[in-house]
Amino acid sequence: MPRFSLIVPVHRAQGFLRSCLESVLAQSYGDFEVIAVDDASPDACGAIIGEFAAADTRLVPVRLERTGGTGPARDAGAAMAGGDYLFFLDADDLLRPGALAAIDARLGRTGDPDVLLFGHQRLTVWDNLQNDDFGDFLAEAAAGDEVFTAADRPQCLGGRAAVWNRVFRREFWNGGPDGGGARPGDAGPGGTAAGFRFGDAPYADLAAADTALLTAERVACLDRVCVTWRKRRPGSGNVDSVRGPHHLAVLDRYEALFELAGAASAVPEKTRKAQQAALYGQMAALLMTVCEDRLNPDARPEFVRRAGRLLTGHRPAGWTEPEGREGRWLRAAGTGSYGRFRALLGSQDWRRGLAKKARARRHALARGAFQRYYQLRLRRPVDPHLVLYAAYWNRGVSCNPAAVYYKAREYAPQLHGVWVVNKKDRERVPAGVDHVVVNSRRYWDVLARAKYLVNNANFTGNVAKRPEQVYLQTHHGTPLKHMGMDLRARPAVGKGMSFARLLGHADQWDYSLAANQHSAEVWERVYPSGYQTLPSGYPRNDVFYTAGPDEVRRARERLGLPAGTTAILYAPTHRDYQREFVLPLDLERLARRLGPGYTLLVRAHYFYGDNPVLEALHAAGTVKDVSKHPSVEELALASDALLCDFSSLMFDYANLDRPIVVHAADWEAYRAARGVYFDLLSGRPGETPGVIAHDEAGVAEAFTGGAWHGPEAAELRTAFRARFCSYDDGLAAERVVRRVFLGEPGLLPYRPLTDRRPAPAPAPSPEQAAALPSA
Repeated sequence: MPRFSLIVPVHRAQGFLRSCLESVLAQSYGDFEVIAVDDASPDACGAIIGEFAAADTRLVPVRLERTGGTGPARDAGAAMAGGDYLFFLDADDLLRPGALAAIDARLGRTGDPDVLLFGHQRLTVWDNLQNDDFGDFLAEAAAGDEVFTAADRPQCLGGRAAVWNRVFRREFWNGGPDGGGARPGDAGPGGTAAGFRFGDAPYADLAAADTALLTAERVACLDRVCVTWRKRRPGSGNVDSVRGPHHLAVLDRYEALFELAGAASAVPEKTRKAQQAALYGQMAALLMTVCEDRLNPDARPEFVRRAGRLLTGHRPAGWTEPEGREGRWLRAAGTGSYGRFRALLGSQDWRRGLAKKARARRHALARGAFQRYYQLRLRRPVDPHLVLYAAYWNRGVSCNPAAVYYKAREYAPQLHGVWVVNKKDRERVPAGVDHVVVNSRRYWDVLARAKYLVNNANFTGNVAKRPEQVYLQTHHGTPLKHMGMDLRARPAVGKGMSFARLLGHADQWDYSLAANQHSAEVWERVYPSGYQTLPSGYPRNDVFYTAGPDEVRRARERLGLPAGTTAILYAPTHRDYQREFVLPLDLERLARRLGPGYTLLVRAHYFYGDNPVLEALHAAGTVKDVSKHPSVEELALASDALLCDFSSLMFDYANLDRPIVVHAADWEAYRAARGVYFDLLSGRPGETPGVIAHDEAGVAEAFTGGAWHGPEAAELRTAFRARFCSYDDGLAAERVVRRVFLGEPGLLPYRPLTDRRPAPAPAPSPEQAAALPSA
């Protein structure tokens, strides 16, 4: 029987679950089991749990058939637990290093109490760590090895009422030997005569946490931070972050707790009042948070009426409101009248903050004639058949939005698509494609009235997304480098960025596309909001499975590639620490080392303008400059291999199952400046896509020596493809159109990776054919 059973309820937490489980399984203390309960999560949480369970037998996977909520998931885990102590940990939280060893040691010194309280820290979306305000009590109570009850130390009820900042002796939790004597007959959700149970009622964890303290005969404390509690943004996935009237249940929980605290006849009157005072302080702090951050406006009048009765009916004699905003809120809510509540707080800072935001939004919209026009057009009905597309900050018709656009013309012809382009990019729009110039009068009209908004970046201007509109964020790559909120720790990149604006953009999304599970997890963590992730694959990569030999041949002919040449697509990425484009390789030297039979197709990053060195090499015939080619997908089809550094193109190119060579001369500088999610140079399957080279000589040797298409490179490429091309199978655009535009439930099933047939590689040159292994 293990010492600890850690119970992790899991639902829509794929962006955080991996780090949670890693924080547990990496503990120095090993006598535990982890019961990870998949609450029928619609994302890949079940697959992540299965992955960890296969690698570590201490993790026990549990799958519920229907989503019941956090409470029933915890109950299911507790019913299976065999440990001496139950530790309820949320799937988006972290267990601090050494926590289990410290908890076990403290339990031993205090004689295995019913409940052990410990410290936690709060991690905000801004990566700010804030210690809980219960540290003074924990330090005082943990000064010796004595245990106590809530009657002895009523202050124990003053901390955050959660089940993840304490452990429970399992027999006490279940109402078994030495655990049921003080249990109430019925304390509502949280405690019964037979033990504790969460059930499906909101805020049952609050009831369980406080009821356990009120009924435990032996409580102890550990003065140590053991859990990092991730405070997620409103609407970003978990129940606490979803606004709604269900948060009124917190009032029911406190009614029951005050009744329980007052019903303990064996407890002296003075002690009962002290317990109620501690509960009151805990309640006062939480009610303000619930009202401001979790309730819809239409539920606030009832909340204030009921909260007023609680605040006045249980107010301890001599209790003084805290200073500042919390005290003002409590005085206003204590009136029990929503009208008086609003009047008292109408001039206060929290109210002013909301008004200030509203005014700022109105003023932003009012700036400029076109934005005033936009404000007027927002009053017109949404056109259910209008779709607005944009890609790469309005550079033209490309990438995932383009693939969705063309598939919608096939499967949803009733929809009319309009593209946003910069004035200087109008010439690049294909014939017959309706388009508007950014910031034109028609741009603001279509932006205001389109039912669907599709982009791989952001729309220009202060976009006021309407509730009737559907925003599809397609993204434009798989993240190797740090993205989103992770850039706050990267001053070379994040300096000057508005992360509040970034979060505001994410709040507008309804759907976010992912090409693989890695992307899905990263997007949900670095762009935390309430959108739905669609594991559809990237629509732009469909062509890699739908193109045949004729399309490959024509792509090479359009580029003027000689028959039999080995075409190497070289696509260096953008570097945030370089203001201008500098070719990482000496292409003249590389071309000379490669010799005849090779053609370098060079595509500079779109962030950079024309490069004189590259233009001169192109004019001399040393390389082909394809930076302005309209389709990187066609370039990939035409090539025999990809030469890249840290560009996300490698993830897309892997779909073709053609060789990839990585030039990594400045990997350490790039990793230090930008931050990366895995070590591209590790040589481990699933991280390194092929041969690694560090200079022109190494790149040339990789090709002329044959390593680029050798068996070791092929083995690495197979693992890389399995990890990062898992959702790409040629059906991504159709999945998106059916789900988003046509409203079909679910997604089309994936073709098995072994059954996918990428576009055939160009016919090998005689030298390549001679180097290939015989059948």
